[in-house]
Amino acid sequence: MKLTELARSIPAGASVSAEAEVTGLVCDSRKVKKGDLYFCLPGLRVDGHNFAKAAADAGAAALVVERKLPVDLPQVLVEDARAAMSYMAQCFYGYPAGEMHGVGITGTKGKTTTSFLVRAIARHAGHKVGLMGTVCTYIGEEEEPASLTTPDPIDVQSLLRRMKDAGCDFYVMEVSAHALDLRKLVGMKFDQGIFTNFSQDHLDYFGTMETYRRAKEKFFDPFYIGHAVVNADDEAGKYMLGRVPATTYGVSVPADAYANEIEILESGVSYRLHWKDVVLPLHLHISGIFNVYNSMAAAVACLEMGISPEDVKAGLESVTVVPGRIEPLPTHTPYRVILDYAHSPASLESILKTIRQFTRGRLICVFGCGGGRDKEKRPIMGEISGRLADFSVLTSDNPRLEDPMDILRAIEEGIKRTTGPYVVIENRREAIRYAMQMGQPGDVIVLAGKGHETYQDIGGQKHPFDEKVVVREILAEMDESRE
Repeated sequence: MKLTELARSIPAGASVSAEAEVTGLVCDSRKVKKGDLYFCLPGLRVDGHNFAKAAADAGAAALVVERKLPVDLPQVLVEDARAAMSYMAQCFYGYPAGEMHGVGITGTKGKTTTSFLVRAIARHAGHKVGLMGTVCTYIGEEEEPASLTTPDPIDVQSLLRRMKDAGCDFYVMEVSAHALDLRKLVGMKFDQGIFTNFSQDHLDYFGTMETYRRAKEKFFDPFYIGHAVVNADDEAGKYMLGRVPATTYGVSVPADAYANEIEILESGVSYRLHWKDVVLPLHLHISGIFNVYNSMAAAVACLEMGISPEDVKAGLESVTVVPGRIEPLPTHTPYRVILDYAHSPASLESILKTIRQFTRGRLICVFGCGGGRDKEKRPIMGEISGRLADFSVLTSDNPRLEDPMDILRAIEEGIKRTTGPYVVIENRREAIRYAMQMGQPGDVIVLAGKGHETYQDIGGQKHPFDEKVVVREILAEMDESRE
C-alpha cells in the first residue's frame, strides 16, 4: 500500500516527505522487516524515535514521527503517533470493524465474563463471532492466547481482518482504560458500548481515581459507540450517560432494564430480566450477584441489537464456566477449590462474599498482589481478606521486579487491622499446598489473583505456573504420601 494513501486516513492530517510502498506495520523496532512502516511512539520509559535508525537498518520502508528525524527514509509527520497508528492500521487492513457488528465492554470488573456471555448469545443467534479479551482471542471457533486485554492497534486491526476473512459477522472486545488513554481504538465505531462497573485499580498508571474514571468515560461518545448499555447501580455510571443513546440496567435503583426475583446458589443464579415489554426468566450456571449484572449487560446489549429474547436466554444458559472466573477445580477432596482472577479490592470482596453464601465450613483465601502495580490496594486487600475469610494465606502473585516480601509486608499491614488469622508463605505453590493440607470437610479454598494466567512473573521473567496444574499435582502428591 502507498504511504500517501495510509497518511490520508489520518483526520488531523499529516505531512509526507516522500512516497514509499508499505508491506507491513510495526511499532517495535526489534520486529521490523523489509518494507515495514515503523511508528515512532513516545512512551513512559522509552521513546520510539530513538530507535528509528535501527528500524531503517532493519529494512523499514518509512517512519511515522512526531518530529523530523535525521534518518534517510520517507517520514510521515503527525501530531499524535499513537492515534495515527490506529487510523493507519484500520486503513491498511481495509477497515474490517465496519464490516461486522461490534460490542465493546469497559469497566473495572466483569469485562471478560460479559464478553464470553455476549459471544455465547451471538453464536446461539446464528452469528459467527470473534472475541478479543484478557483470557484469549477467538476467531470464530479458533482459540488463540491473548497477551493484553486490548492489543495494540496493529494487532487489533490484523485480528479483526482475520475474523472477517474467516467469516465472522460479529465481534466482541474488552476495552481497557489503558487502551482508551493510549488511543488504541480511535477511529473505530462499535454498535454497543457496555459499562460494567468502576472501582480502584491501575492507580500505578492513572494516579487518581478521577483520571482513571475519565479514561473510561472516553468510550461513551459518538466517536466510539452508537449506543450505550450502562450499569445504573454503579455510582460512576452517571458519567457514562448523556452523550449517546443509552439503556441502563440495574437491581437497586430504577433503570430501563432491571432484575428481580434473584436467587444466588452455588450452582448458579436465577432471576427475571425485565426489558421494555419483555420478561425473561433466566437460570445461569455461573454464580454470584456480579454475574447477575454481567449477564444483564450482555443480554441488554444483544436485545438492543435485535437478537431475540429466546436466543438471549439460550445463549446465557449455555455458559457453564468462564476460565479463571469463579471456576471450580476438580478434586476428590471433602473441601472445594475455586479459582478466580480477583486482583483488586472490589473483586476480592465480591468473590469472598459470594462464596461465603454457599460455604458450609471455613472460607480459606490464598492471594497476593502484583508487583509494579497500584501499591495502595495492598493493605486494603489484606484487610478485606482478614475480615471476610476465616483464614488467609498471603503469598506471591506476580511480583515482577519488586521484592515479594515487600509486597507481602504491605498486605500484612492491612490484615493486621482485623482479627482474621493468617500465614505468610512467599512461594505460591507451597502456599496452595498449605491451604489444601489444612482443608477440612465443607471448606472452600479460594485461589485469588491468577485466574486464567499460566505463569508467574518473578524478577521480570515469566515462569510456567498454571494453578489448575498445580492443584492437580499437589493432589497427586498428597495421595501418594498417604499410600
